[in-house]
Amino acid sequence: MRAARLIKMVLLLQSRSAMTAAELARELEVSERTVTRDAQALSEAGVPVYADRGRAGGYRLIGGYRTRLTGLARSEAEALFLSGVPGALRQMGLEDAASAARLKVSAALLPSLRDAPDSAAQRFHLDAPAWFREPQTPALLPALAEAVWDDRRIGVVYRRGDGAVERQLEPYGLVLKAGVWYLCARVAGSDAFRTYRIDRFDTVDALDERFERDPGFDLPGHWAGQAERFARSILRAEVVVRLSPEGVRGLPHAVDPLSAREALADMGAPDGEGWVTVTLPVESEEVAHTQLTALGAEAEVLSPAGLRQRFAADAARIAALYRRPDAG
Repeated sequence: MRAARLIKMVLLLQSRSAMTAAELARELEVSERTVTRDAQALSEAGVPVYADRGRAGGYRLIGGYRTRLTGLARSEAEALFLSGVPGALRQMGLEDAASAARLKVSAALLPSLRDAPDSAAQRFHLDAPAWFREPQTPALLPALAEAVWDDRRIGVVYRRGDGAVERQLEPYGLVLKAGVWYLCARVAGSDAFRTYRIDRFDTVDALDERFERDPGFDLPGHWAGQAERFARSILRAEVVVRLSPEGVRGLPHAVDPLSAREALADMGAPDGEGWVTVTLPVESEEVAHTQLTALGAEAEVLSPAGLRQRFAADAARIAALYRRPDAG
């Protein structure tokens, strides 16, 4: 523990021209007396830590004691500090490792690039979870992350629609999508890659044997393919809709983006009123009713007949409400 603290103290002093005992104590989460003892230990070990006395004093390294990363341009250094996702790293149990890595890189940068971490952090921030939903960290996520890093097979119990199943998996990668964590893994003994929601794992047990990764596996490509196949698989029904120009503009915001793209790509020419008719792939009539309600009077459902009748009934109820005397 002390050795790690001493290394961190050196890295902190490398990354800044000087630090007071109070600042070091706060960063290292120790007392100022411990900082004094650690500085003495570093000096005795040959690390040139110099203590400036007095109210404005502090600790600094002398003699150019640092290791520098050469060849980094400012844009490269700033991009380096955009690679982490703090919330995701924390959920995977990697926050301390990421913090130490950033500190080491900061300490090694040339003085002219020392502000790169702050420069990047003040310009870009990634907020992964979706709106109106509290992000939930799956309890088994750290164990899965460790197995992914270690290329270690795992035994799992996974919940799905028809009950729980047991599997041996080779965990290839983790994906965070709209606040939900997924595991991309290969079923042991096969060539099949599958995607699992991590919050549906009941148990995860690391096994003794490691697996050899397929060098051709591309996690971003695999996820993109899986996501598109999933989106297409749930669009099992079709709705014929007549849209005003405003409805055409609003459709991508009301329904699934893939559904909107396919519908608008095949739309016909506008009629005499400037409206167009499209065939919209949807998950179900129930989902289509909810989604298309958002377009109000800018959309007219032509078929299926049952869905058209639902919208007609909605319109009649709304008209009846507004025919009543003003409640105010």
